[in-house]
Amino acid sequence: KSKKGDNIRVWVPGCATGEEAYSIAIIFAEMIETSQNHLNVQIFATDIDEDSIEYARAAIYPDSIAADISKERLKRFFIKEDSTYKVKKQIREMLVFATQSLIKDPPFSRLDLVSCRNVLIYMDTVLQKKILPIFHYTLNKNGYLFLGTSETIGGFSDLFTTFNSKWKIYKRLGEAIDRRLEYS
Repeated sequence: KSKKGDNIRVWVPGCATGEEAYSIAIIFAEMIETSQNHLNVQIFATDIDEDSIEYARAAIYPDSIAADISKERLKRFFIKEDSTYKVKKQIREMLVFATQSLIKDPPFSRLDLVSCRNVLIYMDTVLQKKILPIFHYTLNKNGYLFLGTSETIGGFSDLFTTFNSKWKIYKRLGEAIDRRLEYS
């Protein structure tokens, strides 16, 4: 349950061309409308690839997205232009896209949700062991971590508890750990 004017902060690291980040924004827009609670939603979507970030910022997708998005959502959240769909301004305004190295650059902080789906599978175990504590550090107490279907928290059951095993949603455990994150 939220209070009027509550802030929700989300980070989508490894956002590629933005589909996941826009999908999260659409879900929040629907939740806000249904609940009639006003929330200030800020979604930080990052990727190491500058070309992907530019594509995501443009918010223009081929009309083939109609196969994966309901007609209602297309009508409500997109503008049809020739053979493309552009994400409407109300959704785009929830997002900030930035180039960022998940490993080298400082993370965002005070987050309610980190949605890092299908990024960890491309990293070796050593990198995963560095990144999962970073996610814990960035999340608010009782924040959530959303991973891809082939990903897990591994040996970090002291940092996260399973909230929904089917969808790989984990809830942050414990107080903030006083540790210095190492960045070059």
